Amino acid sequence: MNEGTRRGLWALRILSAVFLLAAGGIHLYLVFNGVGGILGVMFVLNAIAALVLAIAVVALRGRLLQLATVLSLLFMIATLGALLLALTVGLFGITETWDFMLVPETVIVESIGIVVLAATTVAVFRKPPE
Repeated sequence: MNEGTRRGLWALRILSAVFLLAAGGIHLYLVFNGVGGILGVMFVLNAIAALVLAIAVVALRGRLLQLATVLSLLFMIATLGALLLALTVGLFGITETWDFMLVPETVIVESIGIVVLAATTVAVFRKPPE
């Protein structure tokens, strides 16, 4: 693999970690600013999972990196999907509105995160084995 390709892959991995941390950070911020109950617990678990996945995307190599990128992509899709369900038909009895704290920002961050993680996943799978 040439140096430019290696740098590009590292840039994608770091950018993926940043979007994972941003999504998790938004959920943790919401917990510290009034979201409680079962939703608050789910948001804390979301933040922990985002942190673990961000570390994995940056730290792992080979097949484990492939696994980490796939899991991260699925995590981000599930997180955005849950929010969109809460905004439309409700999820576990929870309904959300567009004017609630950080909802539009979350949709933007997670949507871009999905695109970045998809690109990272493709790049990791195209990379020659180590």
